[in-house]
Amino acid sequence: MTDSAWPLRLSAVLLAAGAGARMGHRPKCLLQLDGVALVRRLADALLQVGVSETVAVLGHYAQAIEPALAGTAVRCVLNPSSDDGQTSSVILGLQALSEESDAFMVVLSDQPLIGPAQLRALIRAYLARPAAAEVVQPYVDGLPGNPVLFSQHVRRQILAQGLGCRQWQAAHPDRVHAWQTTDPAYRMDLDTADDLATIRRQAGLALVWPEGF
Repeated sequence: MTDSAWPLRLSAVLLAAGAGARMGHRPKCLLQLDGVALVRRLADALLQVGVSETVAVLGHYAQAIEPALAGTAVRCVLNPSSDDGQTSSVILGLQALSEESDAFMVVLSDQPLIGPAQLRALIRAYLARPAAAEVVQPYVDGLPGNPVLFSQHVRRQILAQGLGCRQWQAAHPDRVHAWQTTDPAYRMDLDTADDLATIRRQAGLALVWPEGF
């Protein structure tokens, strides 16, 4: 199945509003791999796999991050309450997306190993999910990962009830498909300087801060 032939319309929320406190108060999503910021790499990957619409939720460092997305079809929205936690950004992003989509992906902007292959595999897992499932989340060695993909019905409930994705899943475990995968990419995100050393050691990737950070 080609990306243009997915039998559903996909939208995505790209989360990039955090303060990066454990990374020395720097924007993790602007770390560069082969000269390209992680947030841009993820935005491009979403486009490549056929996601129709992507909203990036910015907060801290918005003025620095927005230029990294220039020239893409990604729409940026500002979360003035980003310190309230990730849920506020998820809700803001889902509010900004069109209601025409069938499924919605929430993507962290600091996952350096997530690319088109991982996104395609997640979409295929969603298409093959059990009939009752409305959320698909990757699990690696029994531990939950990201991105997460869910139905229009879940989006409506999240917005109506002011819930986060994790809260909705906790309240509806029977509607969640824990998709088992051996790909460590879904578990690798960047929180501390030690994570930069880990990804260099385990994956051979050298992430570099842009000038000014």
